[in-house]
Amino acid sequence: MIRFDIITIFPAVFEPVFNESIIKRAKEKKKVQIRVHDLRTYSRDKHKKVDDRPFGGGPGMVMTPQPLFDAVKRIKGRRKAKVLLMCPGGTPLTQKKARSLAQERNLILICGHYEGVDERVRSKFADEEISIGDYVLTGGELPAMVLIDAIIRLIPGVLGDKNSLNFESFEGNLLEYPHYTRPAIFRKMDVPEVLLSGDHHKIEAWRRAQALKRTKERRPDLLKQ
Repeated sequence: MIRFDIITIFPAVFEPVFNESIIKRAKEKKKVQIRVHDLRTYSRDKHKKVDDRPFGGGPGMVMTPQPLFDAVKRIKGRRKAKVLLMCPGGTPLTQKKARSLAQERNLILICGHYEGVDERVRSKFADEEISIGDYVLTGGELPAMVLIDAIIRLIPGVLGDKNSLNFESFEGNLLEYPHYTRPAIFRKMDVPEVLLSGDHHKIEAWRRAQALKRTKERRPDLLKQ
């Protein structure tokens, strides 16, 4: 079982996502445990503030170190846990990175907000910094959801078909081949004949060729890897 502990100032946004679909089923199967922690409960400020103006001036606010220090120490306790900071400047999230993190048993995710977190939090606690793309979001909550979803799918027994992962995009550095379902003809558009042939060797070869073609057209950088 993998345990996720999420530190955030918006705990309510996670409930709708984590109580649907694959993540919900993974929780029901006891494959994962997800705990969401409200950072404000760790603030010693009488108004429960967790941010302040940056030293040196500049726009925006910075998340203060005290609540985050106390939160990570309390949540981590004596457990061996990897602490991940969700931020735009982190290591890009890839399928390979998700597979690596899926081997962990305890992951603590810090969701940054405002202009980011005090650098002392980063240097003291962050084992890794993770980014889901070269763009800026309001906070680390959505990236945390994306990361958790990507990891949970890789846990044995979570997906219904154990072979599903073998054919998904980015497995083997290829994008996924095109998919079709019934009806065979829809608005004068036909399903490729090979998929109706019943010849599994031909179907597999077609899918491989289509995956290579799609990857070459859309993500040639993956083929170089």
